[in-house]
Amino acid sequence: MTPSARGAGPGPVDAGLGTVVPVLFVLLWATGFVAARLAMPQVPPLGFLALRFAATLVVLAPLILIARAPWPDRRGLVHLAVAGLLIQAGYLAGVWIAVAQGMSAGLVALIVNLQPVLTALWLAFGRERIGVRQWAGLALGFGGVALVVAHRIDADRLGPASIAFAVAGLLSITAGTLYQRRHVPSFDLRTGAFVQNAASLAAIAPLALWVERGPWAPNAGTWIALAWSVCALSIGAIFMLNTLIRRGTATRVASLFYLVPPVTALQAWMLFGEPFGVLAALGMLLTAIGVALVVRT
Repeated sequence: MTPSARGAGPGPVDAGLGTVVPVLFVLLWATGFVAARLAMPQVPPLGFLALRFAATLVVLAPLILIARAPWPDRRGLVHLAVAGLLIQAGYLAGVWIAVAQGMSAGLVALIVNLQPVLTALWLAFGRERIGVRQWAGLALGFGGVALVVAHRIDADRLGPASIAFAVAGLLSITAGTLYQRRHVPSFDLRTGAFVQNAASLAAIAPLALWVERGPWAPNAGTWIALAWSVCALSIGAIFMLNTLIRRGTATRVASLFYLVPPVTALQAWMLFGEPFGVLAALGMLLTAIGVALVVRT
């Protein structure tokens, strides 16, 4: 290898992936709130999540067998299961129950995507240095998110239970992202996703049978939401999230979640006709600037 090759930076493919993967991740992750609105009136939240985890296992199993994907060792299995319980079971249960109890998708997105603030505060006491520029970006991002969803806040729907579940989802995904980055930064995405979904199914399914008595009346929208949740979210978006956790710092990964509420608001406007005015557009701009400040190398 020549000296110039050794000193060369990332190639065009790596640079392209570094741009494309975060953009696709934000677009896909934001659709999770749209899927919740589409499916929630017809089925109870935990039952839907249990069905989602089970269907994801059915899709992943043949892929793993055909590719002979490597499985993690016993210690890796435990860490992946814990991370899956936090990133998937805890986070999704908090979000879907909050939506089921009447909280708007925009407000849930605002609460759970305060993750960058919690991550930065946690890491400020750890080894990862948070600079002035990154703090400024986090502040701008929070302000932009607040503007986007300000018109969605409805005082009549801010019950203590719905707020508690949304906050629980926020704490769960923040802890899960930090835990996974520390304990299992590298693993096969296929078998890792299988372990995480299996652990989430084992936790959510008994809970759904125990506490939920709601009617099951699935329609076409429910099945569309399920198919999208399995393929685009549980596999596509989670694969991308794991890739981002592996390649980036915790603060840079968490800052991407600031873009989710604005994108969710835009998608809801396009699909359901929810209002998206000047303040929302300004909020999207501020959020994009804030994220750029955080992730800039």
